[in-house]
Amino acid sequence: MLGNMAFHNSRRSTRVRLRVVIAVLSNAGGLTCEGETVVVNLHGALLSTELALSVGMRISIHVHLTGKRAGARVVYVDPENALHSGIELDQPSNVWGVPIPPEDWEEFEQR
Repeated sequence: MLGNMAFHNSRRSTRVRLRVVIAVLSNAGGLTCEGETVVVNLHGALLSTELALSVGMRISIHVHLTGKRAGARVVYVDPENALHSGIELDQPSNVWGVPIPPEDWEEFEQR
């Protein structure tokens, strides 16, 4: 339900629209940029970044709001906007700081 800022689809966990400022660092070095999340879930996020990322790229993200860091892999780049990328976290977690996570996030973390 978009009205509740969260909506469920066929993904592994509920997506939540959330803007959080992040820093992105490529694990191969050479790329560091700022960005923000557009949509997050327990398994990853859609990011808007200052520099284009590429599918398969291994990255580390730092979420400024929470101070948390996480490893991830770029799994999607929007063909119409190369600055929008989908990432999958190495370990599912609420690194984003969603204060009241959807029920399926809590169920997954309790497994």
